[in-house]
Amino acid sequence: MVKQDEKRIAKEIYEQIGGTHNVNSLINCMTRVRIDVKDFSQVNDQKVKQVNGVLGTVKEDTYQIILGPGLAAKVANEMGTLADIAVEEEGSPSEDQALFSKDINNLDQLTAENKAAQKGKHNPQSPFKKVLRSIASIFIPLIPAFVGAGIIGGIASIFTNLLTAGVIAGENWEYMVSIAGLIQGALFGFLNIYVGINAAKVFKATEGLGGIVGGMIYLTSISEDLPLPNIFTGEALTANQGGIIGVIFAVWILSLVEKQLRKFIPNSIDIIITPTITLLTVGLVTIFLIMPLAGFVSANLVGFISWILSVGGAFAGFVLGSLFLPMVMFGLHQILTPVHVTMIEQTGSTQLLPILAMAGAGQVGAALALWVKVRKNKQLVTMIKGALPVGILGIGEPLIYAVTLPLGKPFITACIGGGIGGAVIGLFGGVGASAIGPSGVALIPLIVNNLWWAYVLGLLAAYAGGFVATYLFGVPKEAMEPSSVSL
Repeated sequence: MVKQDEKRIAKEIYEQIGGTHNVNSLINCMTRVRIDVKDFSQVNDQKVKQVNGVLGTVKEDTYQIILGPGLAAKVANEMGTLADIAVEEEGSPSEDQALFSKDINNLDQLTAENKAAQKGKHNPQSPFKKVLRSIASIFIPLIPAFVGAGIIGGIASIFTNLLTAGVIAGENWEYMVSIAGLIQGALFGFLNIYVGINAAKVFKATEGLGGIVGGMIYLTSISEDLPLPNIFTGEALTANQGGIIGVIFAVWILSLVEKQLRKFIPNSIDIIITPTITLLTVGLVTIFLIMPLAGFVSANLVGFISWILSVGGAFAGFVLGSLFLPMVMFGLHQILTPVHVTMIEQTGSTQLLPILAMAGAGQVGAALALWVKVRKNKQLVTMIKGALPVGILGIGEPLIYAVTLPLGKPFITACIGGGIGGAVIGLFGGVGASAIGPSGVALIPLIVNNLWWAYVLGLLAAYAGGFVATYLFGVPKEAMEPSSVSL
């Protein structure tokens, strides 16, 4: 493959978006460059798409230029150099992973265009959508950490079970388990601080102050002899009460307080007065209001979900598994991340994630059925070939926006397949994941309590359900025509 000239691409992009002065910020997001444009009327979108090396564009709250893995980072750095702007990083593994496919141009441009079109129908600029995007932005940088630490913790759990059962023995094994636990604990033991820093960045507050607010939740200096009271119940506050939900809300308040103070505090004493008053004010609010209230909400939320899963069984699994794809399409799935994290903190695993992962498996089954029935439609088969491998690994956007959703019926039958897989998981019960991040087959190492076999059965059921439903009812006639189908 001919090496792209990132300097040329960066320069030509600037020529079509109004120059370097028309950019507020640049973000490298693995396969794309996200640009915060000052005046969008100066952007010539069609000309940008014609730049050699650009695979497509997406217009949302930022202007996103899709370039592919590797090249995106290089072009972003060149654009930052030209505009004298620091390039931020946003490593999301859930967007445009199909860029690794052979037919890179067609698939990703189509994915991006259809994704933008669908989101455009549902007002991505609404306050609710902005809240969802903020939540996603807080957790996206942590996903690689969740995956890495979760897998290490899962492996440690396996060896712990082997030690307990007497299958293996010796100090060396015990040391290995301890070290793995240490690595996992470095994330989950201080997760509130990481979330506080990221939340401060998203809400445009001082990141260090956000980390302190996250750290306060641990009540590190409070002794059992003199506990802090819950002003609503009179009981003692417990460390980490309110958890992630409380941290996000507290840091949001911190951002408001800090911004208001900076409006009238003189610059000469701002560095002393503003952080001091901000921390004192938000600290008191966090301890005596947010921790009790967020603790009540998070405890009851996790309890409610656990109750649904235990009482609803297969029915609850079917409903959750079948509805998750529409949530992904509308971007509503992002709000579930704090729920997963809270369940992991309180119970050691999230029983919600394995069920929701069945939605992607249903799509895989639907794509396989389409592949079988539309063999003569070379364009559609090419799209499926590119999107299917990453779909198996649990990254569903390429399949949604490039294959099933544009055709209509396969999207519905894929949801049915996801529901069938979810029903199987719900039927067994107790199938949980020790971390969030991957789904599909990539989630298998994270399944706790040696119930990976139940999760695999759920995957197979979702594959089969999506395949059969699509093969029998979900293939449009026009998709089977030898000529290229209009997607």
